[in-house]
Amino acid sequence: MTDLTTLTITDALAKLRARAITAVELTQAYLDRIAAHDGAIHAYLHLTAERALADARAADEARARGEDRPLLGIPLAIKDVLSTKGIETTCGSRILKGYVPIFTATAVARLEAAGMVMLGKTNMDEFAMGSSTENSAYGVSRNPWDQSRVPGGSSGGSAAAVAARLAAGALGTDTGGSIRQPASHCGIVGLKPSYGRVSRYGLVAFGSSLDCAGPMTRTVEDAARLLAVMAGHDPLDSTSVSAPMPDYVAELQGGVAGLRVGVPKEYFIDGMQPEVERAVRAAVAHLEQLGAQIVEISLPHTDDSLPVYYIIAPAEASANLARYDGIRFGARVDQGDMWATYKATRGQGFGAEVKRRIMLGTYALSAGYYDAYYGKAQQVRTLIRRDFDQAFERVDVIAAPTAPSTAFKLGENANDPLKMYLEDVFTLPASLAGLAGISLPCGFDDAGLPIGLQMIAAPFNEALLLRAAHAYEQTTEWHTRMPELA
Repeated sequence: MTDLTTLTITDALAKLRARAITAVELTQAYLDRIAAHDGAIHAYLHLTAERALADARAADEARARGEDRPLLGIPLAIKDVLSTKGIETTCGSRILKGYVPIFTATAVARLEAAGMVMLGKTNMDEFAMGSSTENSAYGVSRNPWDQSRVPGGSSGGSAAAVAARLAAGALGTDTGGSIRQPASHCGIVGLKPSYGRVSRYGLVAFGSSLDCAGPMTRTVEDAARLLAVMAGHDPLDSTSVSAPMPDYVAELQGGVAGLRVGVPKEYFIDGMQPEVERAVRAAVAHLEQLGAQIVEISLPHTDDSLPVYYIIAPAEASANLARYDGIRFGARVDQGDMWATYKATRGQGFGAEVKRRIMLGTYALSAGYYDAYYGKAQQVRTLIRRDFDQAFERVDVIAAPTAPSTAFKLGENANDPLKMYLEDVFTLPASLAGLAGISLPCGFDDAGLPIGLQMIAAPFNEALLLRAAHAYEQTTEWHTRMPELA
């Protein structure tokens, strides 16, 4: 019998609807694989096996009654930064250990309403701050292609779960590249929607003007199916946009013939891994063979994205994480008086990277420095957005590398924060500009590690972005490769 965990979401739905398999069989296949392999990969922080099987039985009963919902019976994993009612939500941090929300994030609730079976909550860099999942307070996740390497971050657990076939798909979040970069390192598809396309309600905040929830899957079509369920206006989120909602799955067809694909010269830099540049340029050439018009473009403020991001995001984190004080939210280290309790709770509850970013952000917002740092960063952010606006007057989508290198060894960048921050150098600009971006497999390096092609579209143009990515994917075979687990 076919290993059910090799089925894409699209294929699994077809078999479920044809009654060739049941949701219980599909869910049990994933739970068995998790039991066999997640001890080594550590993709999950919390497994909800009993609930998953109960949801699967309910899905089979609903289908027997004639119901058919977009994801009825599909087992998915949820990044542990998204609130789930009755299920511990830690954000990979000691300070939220034992926190069980009384509500569910809108993006998750919409997946549940569509029939999702929740397998559990996935590992992540603490409060989504990191590019390797090494900042989790609960241990590192490992890359299924080479378990001595990182899966990327901060959605590393979600990426590893999908790549290792420990979930049919997963939900991640992207503040500066945290869906796209781990998708690249793990050889899967990761979609960051436009800012405002998917509700942030129930997403524990890191950078409020940047955070986006999005799908991580094995194919572009699967990502389109999840986005179609998650997207749309939410009155509970004041940043949620009421923009027209296309039929993302129906609009996948059409190819790239006649599309203008921009290739930014600033995204091919000295020091990037040669195999990455070769693979991405080959992917661009393939798009040209499919009928796309390749246009070299310039995004002149690309180099400013890293310093701008590392002022704005830590500043917003400083404000957002002030609530974890041992009094109102999170764990408490009682020292007898308020200030001692406050210091002990935050000192013991937060990890080193979170502390580093809180201090950076607090400094940038402090009296006498606000205009020089945060104010200036916001002005340059506007220039970055204008670069993209001007580019999209000439092109329909942009194609570039997702990351400058393939997955690095665990611990390799642990003592070099700047080197770690440079991991997101190609994903930060689209985040700062609020654009839609996707990473999909486009090759492997000499060590057999996946390489990601990043495609970027104008705000709320996810349908065109998915169409272009689907055209590339369906005429190549990179997405069909799966890592072998011992």
